[in-house]
Amino acid sequence: MTSERGAQQPKPGTQTVDRSVAVLRSFEDAARQTPTEIAHRLGLSVSTAHRIVHALHATGMLAQDPATERYFLGPTTAILGRLALERMGATLLQPELTALRDGTGESVSLGVRAGDEVAILLHLPSAHALRYDQPPGDRNPIHTCAMGKALLAYGGAPVAMDEPFRRYTPATLVTRGELDADLRRVRERGYSVSDEERLAGVRAVAAPVRDGGGRVFAAVALQGPAVRFGDDRLPGLAEAVLAAAGRLTDLHRHLS
Repeated sequence: MTSERGAQQPKPGTQTVDRSVAVLRSFEDAARQTPTEIAHRLGLSVSTAHRIVHALHATGMLAQDPATERYFLGPTTAILGRLALERMGATLLQPELTALRDGTGESVSLGVRAGDEVAILLHLPSAHALRYDQPPGDRNPIHTCAMGKALLAYGGAPVAMDEPFRRYTPATLVTRGELDADLRRVRERGYSVSDEERLAGVRAVAAPVRDGGGRVFAAVALQGPAVRFGDDRLPGLAEAVLAAAGRLTDLHRHLS
């Protein structure tokens, strides 16, 4: 019989994979780094960081600037990212996202779930000087954003976070009870709203996008300053994002 202690031990190789992924993800916040900087950022020994960086460099996942000796995301990472977007159909959905942006005048994002976060695949900024921007690759806490709640409401696994969830503004939902009640409202009306729950002064409305099998795989959102997302305008924005989500679902169904 396996002991409890033995059952908790990581499988061979898991630690190396986890650390390699962590090294790659560290470039989400810092474009160019040395192995020593990566080690300090991740709490690794300098020798371990050097070993992982050199292995990733050898495969093209990282590249190095010879002038500064700093590393940055390499060509293999770029190719894999582009292929992933294409095979998810994300790049082919961009014309619909552009139409939604142009029709409402507000910023549009397409995101997918990544654990207890939402990863931004595509973002089209509003032409307004006062707008909400989040470049592709950004991640938002799933319980705070409209896309996250749209993904959770339609068949997503429950969040794994311990309560209370991290609070970002006075409006953040920080308990499972609060979140579950909001998700019920999402299912009743078909769309989700983030009412200054991640950033004060920012509101968003989102709807789920389904694949050819009917599974929710992404969410599309309109985001902007609360002064332009007033209660009088919110129903119209919700109608627009729902219609766009339906068209994106139909398009993805034909691509599948």
